[in-house]
Amino acid sequence: MLVEHEGVKLLTDPGSFTEGKTDEVCGVHAVLITHEHQDHFHLPSLAILLRNNPSTEIVCNSSMQKLLQAEDIPCTVVGDGQSADVRGIKVEGLGREHAEIYGTMGLVENTGYFIADRFYFPGDAFFNPGKKVDVLALPTWGPWMKMKEAIDFAKEIKARTAFGVHDGMLVPEFRGFIHQALKTLVPGTEFVELKDGEMRKF
Repeated sequence: MLVEHEGVKLLTDPGSFTEGKTDEVCGVHAVLITHEHQDHFHLPSLAILLRNNPSTEIVCNSSMQKLLQAEDIPCTVVGDGQSADVRGIKVEGLGREHAEIYGTMGLVENTGYFIADRFYFPGDAFFNPGKKVDVLALPTWGPWMKMKEAIDFAKEIKARTAFGVHDGMLVPEFRGFIHQALKTLVPGTEFVELKDGEMRKF
């Protein structure tokens, strides 16, 4: 997901599902990595991205920092309760844990990012930032969640606008079903259905 605010481009979680696409991405000022699972952190894709964007800053949590240090890749640590200025844009870290898949399976540090006091991307968790969210990147599918949880989280956050993320394993027809359910059950939030590769101004 590429987020642009006041001319600053922030790319989130270059993972294995985007393999072969990062070589097309240029002009990125920073990469935000929420956690270490392969669908969010794919080292070959990140290497290509950094080659094409050599001045890119990487923002991540302390668990990710250890993995990046092993590859001699510098980064800025922004964990839960921390913040950083990225090219004049405030980026805050929120949350500590990946949502449960099953027991301790896949349990890693997950940090959501709140950008410019407007946009919230929680990564693989439903952590309430405790502040007003204007635009929400809402996880709508995954092995760690139920659709009910996405709906309840959207009701809890009460964002002005939201769109679905973490839905790459779904066929397009079922994505539409989830979005329709969100529009019906969370009428206070405008839900925007984005196609792969589509850009939208919020």
